[in-house]
Amino acid sequence: MKIIGKHIFVSLILMFLISSISELKAIHIIGGEVVYKCLNLDTIRREVKYQITFTMYRDSKSNGADFDDPASFGIYRGGGNSWSFVSEISKVKVQNIKEIDIANKNPCILVPVNVGVQSGVYIFEITLPIINENYMISFQRCCRNNTILNLVNPGDTGAAFTTEITPQAQLTCNNSPTFANFPPVVICVNRPINFNHSAIDIDGDSLVYEFCNPLTAGGTDGATTPGSPVSCTGVTPSPGNCIPPYDFATFRTPNFTFDKPMGGNPLVTINPVTGIIDGSPNLLGQYLVGVCVREYRKGQLIGMLRRDFQFNVTTCEIAVMADLKASSKTQTEYTINSCGETTIDFTNLSTDVRYIQNYYWEFDIRGKKEIYRTRDVSVTFPGLGNYTATMILNKDLIGLAECSDTATITVNLYPSIDADFVFAYDTCVAGPITFTDLSKSGAGAIQKWDWNFLEGKSAAKDPIFEYETPGLKTARLIVEDKNLCRDTLAKPINYYPVPSLLVIEPNTFTGCQPANIFFDNLSKPIDNSYLFEWDFGDGKKSDALSPTNLYEDVGTYTVNLKLISPIGCETTKTWPNLIKVVPSPKAGFTFDPEKPDLDDNVVRFTDTSKDAIAYLWNFDSLGISLIQNPTFTFKDTGVFTIQQVVLHTSGCTDTTYAIIPIYPIVNFFMPNAFTPNNDGLNDDFVPVGNFVGIRSYHFTIWNRWGDRIFSTQDYTQGWNGQRNNNGEHSPPGVYAYLIEYIDALGENKNVKGHCTLIR
Repeated sequence: MKIIGKHIFVSLILMFLISSISELKAIHIIGGEVVYKCLNLDTIRREVKYQITFTMYRDSKSNGADFDDPASFGIYRGGGNSWSFVSEISKVKVQNIKEIDIANKNPCILVPVNVGVQSGVYIFEITLPIINENYMISFQRCCRNNTILNLVNPGDTGAAFTTEITPQAQLTCNNSPTFANFPPVVICVNRPINFNHSAIDIDGDSLVYEFCNPLTAGGTDGATTPGSPVSCTGVTPSPGNCIPPYDFATFRTPNFTFDKPMGGNPLVTINPVTGIIDGSPNLLGQYLVGVCVREYRKGQLIGMLRRDFQFNVTTCEIAVMADLKASSKTQTEYTINSCGETTIDFTNLSTDVRYIQNYYWEFDIRGKKEIYRTRDVSVTFPGLGNYTATMILNKDLIGLAECSDTATITVNLYPSIDADFVFAYDTCVAGPITFTDLSKSGAGAIQKWDWNFLEGKSAAKDPIFEYETPGLKTARLIVEDKNLCRDTLAKPINYYPVPSLLVIEPNTFTGCQPANIFFDNLSKPIDNSYLFEWDFGDGKKSDALSPTNLYEDVGTYTVNLKLISPIGCETTKTWPNLIKVVPSPKAGFTFDPEKPDLDDNVVRFTDTSKDAIAYLWNFDSLGISLIQNPTFTFKDTGVFTIQQVVLHTSGCTDTTYAIIPIYPIVNFFMPNAFTPNNDGLNDDFVPVGNFVGIRSYHFTIWNRWGDRIFSTQDYTQGWNGQRNNNGEHSPPGVYAYLIEYIDALGENKNVKGHCTLIR
């Protein structure tokens, strides 16, 4: 809806909170543009005189640097990536500093107190020789607000504002275009921008608009005071030292690029012919946007105007908005269609009621005006036809003329339409249902049918449909006539037939004893509301929809199924000799020894199976055998799975398993005396033997007073006769020892004894 009235912006805008630590940080630049005006063309001297106007915009609420006063500009000649310095225009004073009215003169916009924009103008004149190269006039400065969302490191990003004067522009005393309007500072999120960013060209040249990449220059390095740069990355770069070309601003790709600077849904774009920026930004934040205007004369490009500017996207609340319940809506127009009813209740949805002080409805009923002043109205029209009306909020309210809103209403009264249909089907045998449309409309023939059977749809006039599942179904019909009038009718269908054919899986089976068989009932339509009487032929029965039966005996079996629907319809089917169960062997074996180890590692296997004619043994991954009673030697430790597969004459097999662990044996002995005299013989008291597979180990020595004088958990380490290895020799005598350990089988063991220390 086009809002012509009271807009109250409740801003959650990203605050301009970043204040400069000093003027050197200079976080203040919002945007700017450079234009030129031709003052005189001297064809004798081949000189042209221009007035250069640079307009700069700064954030007046960021506590950043003020306008440079004076400022310096650089003049260059060349083109593309090759430029040379011509001269510097210095000591240009700023003038005409003013606050921009960001409320757009709308008394119903409440502007956030922390949003402010100032503009300042620099004007100077230059006389240039006419050359076959472009001239560039530029101003360089750092920096931009570091809260800009679509740039990388925005707080360290400076700006270069330029204009180029082409050779043809010099020869023809051309004037650059100038922008007609100042961009909006505050933009509402998720609402169209629709800003006319067009320019005016007094020479009548053709203008083409596009988003372009803003130029950058300068930085946060170098100078201690403005005007005293030490490098091209300083706050105010030297025009003579820092020549074009300039870098482009770095956008946060892939979400933002210079030609898609604000994203949006729909995408924010600029019309190349009209210059209108349209689209709806959908993310809160600050955005740098560059706009270029290409100037053509007789199809030849003779110049380009650049402007970059910071847009602020914020949350806005529209306080007064006309709205009502309608059949269809546009921004300002509402259409209400009624089919057969001449009394219409108009439901008012306008907001915000706190700011609406009166309502005004005006209906044109066959040339006669009817006026209502309530929020909701009910109007009885004299008959079929088309009627118009207007609803105005805050009409003629003194002081709030700009804070009203209007809705234009069209009422279409059409003849009635009535949906109706019948259906027919065999209630006991599953099959298709035939539907016949009986709908009528006062506007003529029915134009459209929309059938919904829950399990499917149709657009035919008289469809045929078959349900795959039983149950209480609902068939719904929506009909539509040429006036787009619709009516809906739904009818219940008690659909509980029996299947025309009973189908189960398996449809034949031969298996080994015992045979556990799942009977999958594939008949349609059925569900658990039906009664099932299964007879499996082995004396067992079931009432499940899809049961499982275990056939334990050898033989051939006939299966029978009787099915009864919830409404009493029934059907029966018999499958003669459906199941055949043949004999199976019974696998089994023993082995000796029962607890083999590496010392006793030859294992003899004895078959104890029944009714087997062939044998397959798998000794884990170590080997196989086909004899009835094999022998196998285990050459290493481990836990092994032994598998026996036996075969019956019927072709059936049976399998059994056994787990055989082969553990290492921990076996050691202790000497009864030792002589720690460093002669290389019996210097340590240490156990000797096999410790492979041991899980834990603790060896201690005790004197006759019960003091522990030696301890180790390393079975390779012995006692050297010292007291706790501190260099103090123990006296000759008898000492007790204790060894505690866990063997490979996980059993706790301990060995106690005495040893004699001889010196």
